[in-house]
Amino acid sequence: MTAQPMTLQLRVAEARELNPLIKTFRLRSADGGVLPGFAAGAHIRVRVELPDGSADWRHYSLINFSADAKATEAPTDYVIAVRKEAEGRGGSRFMHERLREGDTVTIEVPKNDFPLHTGPGGTVLLAGGIGVTPLASMATRRRAEGLPVRMHYAGRSRELMAFVPELQALLGDDLRLHADVEQGGPFDIGAMLDGIPAGDRLYVCGPKLMLDAVLAQTQARGWTHDRVHFELFTTPVVEEGDHAFEVELAQSGQRFTVPADQSILDCLIEHGCDPMFDCKRGECGVCATPVMEGEIDHRDYVLTAREKAEGNVMQICISRAKGQRLVLDI
Repeated sequence: MTAQPMTLQLRVAEARELNPLIKTFRLRSADGGVLPGFAAGAHIRVRVELPDGSADWRHYSLINFSADAKATEAPTDYVIAVRKEAEGRGGSRFMHERLREGDTVTIEVPKNDFPLHTGPGGTVLLAGGIGVTPLASMATRRRAEGLPVRMHYAGRSRELMAFVPELQALLGDDLRLHADVEQGGPFDIGAMLDGIPAGDRLYVCGPKLMLDAVLAQTQARGWTHDRVHFELFTTPVVEEGDHAFEVELAQSGQRFTVPADQSILDCLIEHGCDPMFDCKRGECGVCATPVMEGEIDHRDYVLTAREKAEGNVMQICISRAKGQRLVLDI
């Protein structure tokens, strides 16, 4: 049985458009009281309504630019930023188009799957697009502690990048901005990595292409896993060649067809099953499921290369079948 997190009913105290794609929301309790605390990197999940009338949850990082410890230990509001995804399932459109100041929204209390580690060495932050949100809180925390921190922030254009003035005020020369349209091309990940001292940790949040490139290049340079921390800021998308396949649950004998545009996890939930899960992006490992038969198309960021090669476990929120059938030991 999946544990149910505590939920809160909060009021939208402020809804503000930062640019045509990004909107910020300030959420408070009805009585203005203290909310559960959080640490840099934490997120809340917000209940949204999709175009078909069904409800779902969306994950948004908590943003803090205050050096005052009370701002996160005993906050009176939560601040999030939402990027409108025109091609998404509708969660961000709900937030942008239907949620207004004064409305009430259901959230799950803060959770942190992307913690800021303590210890010697500097901290380097790499943000891609809206992935800046958890890293802004990390930069604020490091500054408040008087510890070294640098941020690289990449986006398509400066006009569509969020919180640039706040980050410039916070970090000064320790902020490096990269706008593709100004630089004539994408951010140079290799050059950034070559400039990071051996003792520093790297925190990355952004789209899948950025994360895949960082992981490939740090591995090629022999970086240990504990030096690279990441959070993916996009949900899984249908890839070329994705096809429908059958999933059999060995313990019950149930069989379901997983469509090309649906995950195994969502298919099981739709059919009344109750699998364990959390992030739905292949990062946390909660939905790891034993596989008895079938070839797995691994797409997660949890399993090691050896575990993937052994082919007896998969993350059902994101990985798929290479063939026509999988038998899961559930």
